[in-house]
Amino acid sequence: MEQATGVTMIVSVHIADIGVRSVRTVLSQCPRHGATPGLRYAETTLTGAIASGLPKLHPGRAALIASWEDDVALDRFLAEDPLARRMSGGWHVRLRPVRISGAWSPMPVETDPGTAMADEDGPVAVLTLGKLRLRRAVPFLRANSSASSRAAADPALLASTALARPPRFVGTFSIWQSVSAMSRYAYGSAQPQHKAAVQEHRAAPFHHEAAFLRCHPYGAQGTLDGAEPITTAAAAPPRPKLAG
Repeated sequence: MEQATGVTMIVSVHIADIGVRSVRTVLSQCPRHGATPGLRYAETTLTGAIASGLPKLHPGRAALIASWEDDVALDRFLAEDPLARRMSGGWHVRLRPVRISGAWSPMPVETDPGTAMADEDGPVAVLTLGKLRLRRAVPFLRANSSASSRAAADPALLASTALARPPRFVGTFSIWQSVSAMSRYAYGSAQPQHKAAVQEHRAAPFHHEAAFLRCHPYGAQGTLDGAEPITTAAAAPPRPKLAG
């Protein structure tokens, strides 16, 4: 896939099977703003399968979420950084944010007001970020379990992974077949679990802060579980989930 042009901010998601010991190393060596050229924000996390009940941890798989000034900064990181080399056997994708709900203070998100994804624009990526209120952990896990079970069963969900960095950071990354398919899951009356979770959060927030990013995925490289979900989605029916 070609890189985006004229974008002042991009987000990248990296997922790789690196072994349990290396996951611990990755969690302790998260890139830092100011020390990594062009980096605005980074979080290294554990991963798990999105399903009913508690997320099923994948003990040897790590993820990196990062935002960058531009593609050049990400290219430099991929070519020079030890963490990038450690995760190079996995998969990563570049994301252009097109819509944000909520806010994530560690990573101010820039979107182009004139940019919107139409249904025919192909797969859409969704990144959720949350700083958990520990006293709301049980209600959050209960609501998340119900919504996740519906997502996992949706044939339009092309790939997904749960993200966590205990004790407070929780998130998800998912790729959907189209904007309309994602919207049906998130807001449709036929699958109310996600809407119910959102309403419960609004009434009594699960998180100190939270953000929902809708993104245009581009520039995917590598494979995970034997597939590259973005390019595969363009030519084939939905594939299995990334994590699990």
